[in-house]
Amino acid sequence: MLSDIGNTLLIINILLGISIIYFSFQNLKSNEILISEKIYHICLFQSTFIIICFLTLITAFIVSDFSIINVYQNSHSLKPFFYKVSGTWGNHEGSLLLWVIILTIFSFLFLLYNKHHQKNYRIYSLIIQNILILGFLFFLLFNSNPFSKVLPIPKEGLGLNPILQDPALAIHPPLLYIGFVGSSIYFSAAIGSLLTNYSGKLFARSIKNWVLISWSFQTLGILAGSVWAYYELGWGGFWFWDPVENASLLPWFAMSALLHSLIVLEKRNLLYFWVIILCLLTFILSVTGTFLVRSGILNSVHTFANDPSRGIYILIFLSLMIFASVLLFFNKFKETNYNLNSNSKETFILINNWFMIFYLITVLLGTVYPIFTEVLTDHKVSVGPPFYNTVIIPIVILFLLFMSVGPQTQWIKNKFYNINLLLKILMGSILINFSIIYLFKGYSLLSNFIVISAVFLVISSLIDLYKSFNKLKKDSPRILSHLAFGFLILFIGLNYNFSLEKDFNLKLGEKKSFENYSIEFKDIRLQDFENYKAVIGEFKINNFKKNLDQSLYPEIRIYENPSTITYEASIRSGILKDYYITMSNIDRSDYYNIKFQKKPFMIWIWISVIFISLGGFLRLYQNAKKNY
Repeated sequence: MLSDIGNTLLIINILLGISIIYFSFQNLKSNEILISEKIYHICLFQSTFIIICFLTLITAFIVSDFSIINVYQNSHSLKPFFYKVSGTWGNHEGSLLLWVIILTIFSFLFLLYNKHHQKNYRIYSLIIQNILILGFLFFLLFNSNPFSKVLPIPKEGLGLNPILQDPALAIHPPLLYIGFVGSSIYFSAAIGSLLTNYSGKLFARSIKNWVLISWSFQTLGILAGSVWAYYELGWGGFWFWDPVENASLLPWFAMSALLHSLIVLEKRNLLYFWVIILCLLTFILSVTGTFLVRSGILNSVHTFANDPSRGIYILIFLSLMIFASVLLFFNKFKETNYNLNSNSKETFILINNWFMIFYLITVLLGTVYPIFTEVLTDHKVSVGPPFYNTVIIPIVILFLLFMSVGPQTQWIKNKFYNINLLLKILMGSILINFSIIYLFKGYSLLSNFIVISAVFLVISSLIDLYKSFNKLKKDSPRILSHLAFGFLILFIGLNYNFSLEKDFNLKLGEKKSFENYSIEFKDIRLQDFENYKAVIGEFKINNFKKNLDQSLYPEIRIYENPSTITYEASIRSGILKDYYITMSNIDRSDYYNIKFQKKPFMIWIWISVIFISLGGFLRLYQNAKKNY
């Protein structure tokens, strides 16, 4: 029954999407000044029915309706309630239905909250958005149907992948999807702008809040995935340059450049075509990431599907979208000569854009190069952290310095008013760097420059933040994000240089000593939980210098549905450092492989990213008060 309801709702939504496109074209032909109320009502029905459709799928997971193949493959009657619900989007079909929900809701809200903008521009944006909605609805209904039946009906489900049974990964997809699926609305708006010549400040204002929403949620989504990787995958890192991680990072680079370009378009009516390109590029990169994840051409713990037919559909859809948008762009493109002073704020924002494009191209090449190499030579090539560190880190130093200097410049004017202040900040940054070396230990020349440039940005942003509060300026959200980004790079640099990692074998009762630490294997026990059994080790960690006496309890978890073994880290988080330990059994032996790590400033890395996102939400709140 739930399967029939779900499929009926999908068909109804297809009909509503077609109706919206039809009545929108009719409204364009009419002499009405305003958009027809009929279109508003159909859009409201469309949003309502797609939400009901998703709730139907959630209900099927909650009641364990194994007549639906999606529920059968991704749930189990003994699963905890929370993971039954999160299992709805923890699979290919359910996550794509979540895609369509976000596409639809953003479409309705954009129509609703942009009433004061030109009618034709809004109508064309609505038409393009509904073409995207229909594209994904047809994909869902005919290729990746979340309500497909299975016969005979199984008595029990296969269960959700245990590695996905985690709170951070449960909230990760919705946050991330609001980010990069939300970019669809300014993709549609950009095409609407090109078709109607609705440009300049009004266009910037029409999409500014939507870019802020998607950028802020995208940042939080990346954070949730990073936190999950840190404590769930057992390797102790927060970013591995995994291809699927990169797929979420690529649109973020484009969104960040777009946010800065919108400032120039709104203030100075410049960089319009930069804004259009970045609007188109952001959503194209989002769909590209979806193609990489869904097609099965990438091997990753994050991938949902391994079905070439799905990949071909998305590739065709992506190709048509790129071809149509690029053709329209070059048809409407007008060469513009920007009269920018070299020391003006506009110039520094343009430089920021080129930095972001460089990062984007680097990460994109590192992600797709192994795919093309394997196709052409039949040899697998791995592109990992060494490549990204070598190419990106030196450029980050320059980027941080430009981020520090840019806010000190003025619009249009070409004089630095704070050159002496910047020199003092630079000297202070160098002194702080030497203090870190003196108090702790030395590190590489490149790391010195990273720390100096990060501290330079932090001090500059703190001064700007003080001035902003003192003069009641509205720039405090932007400064907060810059400040948090400076702290993020600083803490990542310190974490990289001062981490300690040891890998060794122990059996029960033994002790391992190294540097100032000793680790004793005190106990091991078996414990039953709701949906798994766990072998729990007890390890006593001592630090002779700092009188540390701490016990950590890593686990080996044994799941039956599906039959899987996972290795869970035990982490003692502190303000200055984390202690991190995992264990794995060695076959036919009393020994266990132990991985111990000391990870400084981990909590501050997470806090920095939260404050980067918070800057976006604060700016959104400021804009909302203006009633744009």
